[in-house]
Amino acid sequence: MKSMSNRLFLTFMLLLGTILAVLMIVIGQLFPVYIEQYNEQATTEIRASMDQVIDERKMDLTKEDQEALYAAQAMERDESLLNYVRARLYGVLAILFTITLILIAIISRYMIRNFTAPIDNVTETALELAKGNYRARAQENEHERMIPLSHSINILARNLQDITTIREVEEERLKTLIENMGSSLMMIGREGNISIVNRVFLERFGMQLDDVQGKVFRTIGLPKSLEQFIDHVFLTEMPYRQQIKMEVQQELYNKEVYGAPVIGDHGRWLGVVIVMHDITELVRLEQIRKDFVANVSHELRTPITSIKGFSETLLDGAYKDEKMLISFLEIIYKESNRLQMLIQDLLELSKIEQHGFTVNIMPMGLQDVLIRGAELTAPRLDEKNMSFQVDIERDVQVMGDANRIIQIVTNLITNAITYSPENTTVSIRLKENETHGIIEIEDQGIGIEKHEIARVFERFYRVDRARSRNSGGTGLGLAIVKHLVEAHHGRIQVESEVGIGTKMIVMIPKN
Repeated sequence: MKSMSNRLFLTFMLLLGTILAVLMIVIGQLFPVYIEQYNEQATTEIRASMDQVIDERKMDLTKEDQEALYAAQAMERDESLLNYVRARLYGVLAILFTITLILIAIISRYMIRNFTAPIDNVTETALELAKGNYRARAQENEHERMIPLSHSINILARNLQDITTIREVEEERLKTLIENMGSSLMMIGREGNISIVNRVFLERFGMQLDDVQGKVFRTIGLPKSLEQFIDHVFLTEMPYRQQIKMEVQQELYNKEVYGAPVIGDHGRWLGVVIVMHDITELVRLEQIRKDFVANVSHELRTPITSIKGFSETLLDGAYKDEKMLISFLEIIYKESNRLQMLIQDLLELSKIEQHGFTVNIMPMGLQDVLIRGAELTAPRLDEKNMSFQVDIERDVQVMGDANRIIQIVTNLITNAITYSPENTTVSIRLKENETHGIIEIEDQGIGIEKHEIARVFERFYRVDRARSRNSGGTGLGLAIVKHLVEAHHGRIQVESEVGIGTKMIVMIPKN
């Protein structure tokens, strides 16, 4: 595309060339008039000259002869003179036209470029600004008339650049905030189309951005309870808060959902924003707290009731019967031991769960730990006529606290014995992989239902309440085990099948 100066120069030269051409045509049209005037003057001079020659030579010529002589001389002279004058005139005009046109072109080109270059530069700068290149700047030259325009364009460019930079920073901050907030966020337009969702929302619902962006919220497979909540916010156009239980990917979640209308400038209603806080863990912890209080009350009430009842019976006179006295004292002793074990486990669990609890980690071998754990639990094994099956090919070195790992192993073996029938086997295996030492303790007991596996590490949770309570267990052993394994930065897994048995897998890091 030609610049403004080129277009102006071509227009000016075309106009000037047209004027000069018209001028040459006019001069060419006036040429015969000038020649006629010249011929009349020349004819008069020739006649005077010829009359003088005739008089001097005393030639006797008639009037007709003189006229013929005048005509012949004039014709010969006119034709040659006309051709000569015409050629000279056209040559001079062509040279003058060319020189004039060149001079005018040079001068006009300089003047036009000098005056239009700033305008071209400002125009190019404005076009760059329109394209979004806010770094473009106009040249501020010495022409006083152009300086205000260039200066204004540059001020505009700097302001646009500053505004763009601020907007980009704010957009980046907003995007970072939305993407990294712990809650799910979704913005829905007036027509029900989803305009904004964050990463947490996509992860919680197992979706991709292309699956939801611009789609109507009812068509993307949201839980019905959430769709009803969104409909309520759309209908009322008022902020609304509600706790919703929803199923996502076959798992139940508790969400605290907040919805509010989005109002733009001049009170224009733009849509609604939905924020979902996951309170599943809070609800679970609250339920655990309630269960804990209820279980502690129940577990403490049972031995205390027994101790109090048998004590009252003895005080009422039963102590006089020696046989009854010994029987009641044995029961009181057993219940007091149970009460003591419960209090010790509660204190141990409280200590482990305290912030800042650490274990004394150092290099150690797992083989000796497993052997020691088997020795400590052997008496209980003999009571049920059970046996150990030990599979230890070689020792495995890990980073751990030997005393705490013995506690882990002892609790797991005790559980295996408790939930296994008589004349069965408890298998103890020691394995390793590249990163962990692996302890496996497998029994042939009652097993655990699949839906109960996730709860076996809760405090006071029992798969078979009657059997575990009669065995003297407190219901806190696996909770203690889980906390101790996590303190070693390890993992514990459960594999179980009802009626076949349960396998506990403990992985302790090597480094």
